[in-house]
Amino acid sequence: MLLRREDAPPLHYVADDHTDPWRRDVPWLVLQHGYARSHRFFQAWVPHLSRHWRVIRPDLRGFGDSPRLADPDREMTVEGLLEDVAAVTALVGDAGPVHYLGESLSGLIALLFAARHPGRLRSLTLLSSPLSFPEPTRRAFACGHASWIEALQVLGSRGWAERVGAATRFPPDADPALVAWYAEESGKADVAAMIAVARFCETLDAAPVLEQVRIPVLGLYPDGGAITGPQEARLRAGLPHIRIHHLPTRCHAIQVLMPDACARMVAAFCAEVDRAHVG
Repeated sequence: MLLRREDAPPLHYVADDHTDPWRRDVPWLVLQHGYARSHRFFQAWVPHLSRHWRVIRPDLRGFGDSPRLADPDREMTVEGLLEDVAAVTALVGDAGPVHYLGESLSGLIALLFAARHPGRLRSLTLLSSPLSFPEPTRRAFACGHASWIEALQVLGSRGWAERVGAATRFPPDADPALVAWYAEESGKADVAAMIAVARFCETLDAAPVLEQVRIPVLGLYPDGGAITGPQEARLRAGLPHIRIHHLPTRCHAIQVLMPDACARMVAAFCAEVDRAHVG
C-alpha cells in the first residue's frame, strides 16, 4: 500500500495484523528498516509479533518499494525522514502511541523524533543503531576509495552492499545464500538516494538529544560491533534507563542473522511496556 501525501514523497508500507479482530485497543508496532534496505528484511520477524501487535513495515522514502525520488539531494534530508516518521505514526495512531523499532540509521532518526515528539511513541527499540557516523565508520563505508560517496559512485548499490557486507555485516561462515540475498536486495536501492544520505550522515549526531528521550528504550546490538560498539558508552551515559542486549556476534546484520532471537526480545519488551503477557 502507499501512504500518499500532498507535499511529500509517497511511502510504501506493509501491514501485518493477526490480532483478535474484536480488540480495538491493540497497539501498533512500527518496524523501520535502515539504509538501503526495505520492509523485506523484517519478513522473519512478523510471525513472532503480528499475533500480539498490529505491525507496520514502511519503506523509507526513496528505498524499497517506495517510489524513487525525483530529486534525492533536495528530498532526502533528515527533516524529511522525521516528517515520514510523523506521517507513519499518525497513520496508525488510532490506538494511541506506537511501539517503534528503528534499524541502524532509522534508530538514530527515531531518537531525534522521540526527543522532539515525546507523546507519539510508546517505546523505542534501537537495532544496531549508531548515534553518529564518525570517521572510522565512513572510512569502512569508503571500501578503499577516497570517500563513502565515491565508493557508491564507483561500485553502485549492489557492489557497495557486497563489499560492506563482507567487511562489517556478516561473519565468514554466514550462509552464502543469505549474503547473496542481502546484496541483491540492497542492490535494488537507488544509488542517488544512498549518496544523498551519505552526505548528511557526515554531520548527523543524536547524542545531544538523548537526555530528552524519556520513553522506555531497548537496544539490540552485536557484541563489540565495529560500527556501534565504540558508541555504546555515549548511549548508556545519555540514556541511563536503556536496556541493552548483546547478540553473540560482532557483525552488524543481527536483523537477518538472528531474526528469531531479536523478535522474541522485542516481543518481551513491548509486552512489558504494555503490562501484558505474551503467551
